[in-house]
Amino acid sequence: MGQIKLSEQNIVNALCLHIAHKRQIKPSDVEIELLYDDDYGFSAEAYIQDRKQILITANIIEAIRFWLETEMNIDPFAAAIELVLDEDEGIISLIK
Repeated sequence: MGQIKLSEQNIVNALCLHIAHKRQIKPSDVEIELLYDDDYGFSAEAYIQDRKQILITANIIEAIRFWLETEMNIDPFAAAIELVLDEDEGIISLIK
């Protein structure tokens, strides 16, 4: 496997799929906002059925691993996943 660059939208999609799978709801019932803070790093806010859930970096990585396995048929634990704040593209993920 070469390097894969996951766009901000694909990270959001991965989070929606993962949360929907865990809660047994439709992915369209989940709204995600990705965040970056100089002190705390990467996080996300998930809105599910009028409730807000804060997701930390580990939760985002877990969702990307779920996406790699279910959508890309890639062994999720054989991949090194890095979150990056890009000036032009926003929050992206580099997967090696």
